Amino acid sequence: MPLKDLLKKKDRIRDEGAVGGQSLTPPEIPEFTFMRTTTTSQEVIEPPSFPGDAIKPNPQVEESKRHTHRFRRSSNATPNNLTTTDAKTKADRRLSERLHLGSRSRTTSSSSINLPADLPEIQSAAVHTVEDEAKWEKRATLLAQGNSIQRAESSGSRPRSSKSHISIVENDDDIQEAIRLHEAGDLEKSTAMFGRLADPNGANNALSQVLYGMALRHGWGCEPSPEQAISYLSYAAANAAQVEALALDAGMKKGGAAKGELVLAMFELANCFRHGWGIKKDAVAAKQYYETAANLGDTDAMGEVAWCYIEGFGCKKDKFKAAQYLRLAEEKGSKTVGNSW
Repeated sequence: MPLKDLLKKKDRIRDEGAVGGQSLTPPEIPEFTFMRTTTTSQEVIEPPSFPGDAIKPNPQVEESKRHTHRFRRSSNATPNNLTTTDAKTKADRRLSERLHLGSRSRTTSSSSINLPADLPEIQSAAVHTVEDEAKWEKRATLLAQGNSIQRAESSGSRPRSSKSHISIVENDDDIQEAIRLHEAGDLEKSTAMFGRLADPNGANNALSQVLYGMALRHGWGCEPSPEQAISYLSYAAANAAQVEALALDAGMKKGGAAKGELVLAMFELANCFRHGWGIKKDAVAAKQYYETAANLGDTDAMGEVAWCYIEGFGCKKDKFKAAQYLRLAEEKGSKTVGNSW
C-alpha cells in the first residue's frame, strides 16, 4: 500500500472509531514522525495533505520550526563521571572540530604567531590590475619580514648577517653550475656550492638561499637539517622582500628584480608550515603564504591554496574560492584533469 494511502487509512480509522454502526475503541495505532537530520540540524517533516484531510497542528513540527538549522550541542546521554556542563563542553568541541569551527577556521593574523599583526586582508582571488599586484607584493614583504623566524633573529637568538649587500643577479654562472651538478646527480658538490653562495656573511644570494634551504630540508648531498633549512628559506624571503620593498617605495608597482626569489621562498616556507618541517605546524600561516604566492603568479601555490579552501585547512571551507584558484592556475598553464570544474 502506498505511504499516502497508509497515512489516510490510519487517520480514518482513528477518527471514525466505529464499524457497522457500533462504537468501537480504536486500536492502538503507532504515530509516525518523519525526521530530516544532518550533523548540524534536525527537522520534523509533515506528511502531505489531501482534500478532505483534517489539518491538525503537530507540536513537534512547530517546535522543530523554531530550532531548524541550529546546532545540537549537547549529548543525549551524560556519562556518570561527567556533569551536564562537562558533557556539553565535550560535545561542543567535537562538533566544532567536525565543522572546522576551531582554530583552523580563523584567518586573521592574530591566530598565528608566524603572521605579522599588521597583515592586510585582500579579498581579490586573482590579480586583475597593477594596483592589485602591488597590494599582494606589499603583503608578501610584510609576511617575509614579520614571521616568527625573522623576529627571533632580530632579537639576537640567531646570528644575523653583517652584510648589507644582498645578491640577486650576481653569481649567476655559479648558480647555473650548481643547478647543472644537481641535475647530473652530483648532489654533494651542488649543495656545497649553494651553501657557499647562500652564506649570509658571504655572497648572501637569495636564490641560492632558497635552493640551499631545500637541500638542507630534504638531505640532498648533506645531512638533513629542517631547522637550518627554514632559517635559510627565511633569509631568502627577507632579503628578497627588502629588495622588493625598495622597488615598491620607488613606485615600481609590479615590484623589482627579486620578485621571483620572494615568491619561491614564500611557497617553500608555506610547505614548511603545512608539514611541520623545521617548525611547528601552522595551518593558518601555510594558507596565508600559499595564497600570497598564488596571487603573485605561482601556479603551484594556486593549486595548494585551492586545496586549503577545499579542506578547510587554515581557513573556512570555500569551494567557490577553491574553484577560482584552480581556474586561475589553468589559465596560467597548469592543467590538471578535473580542476576546470
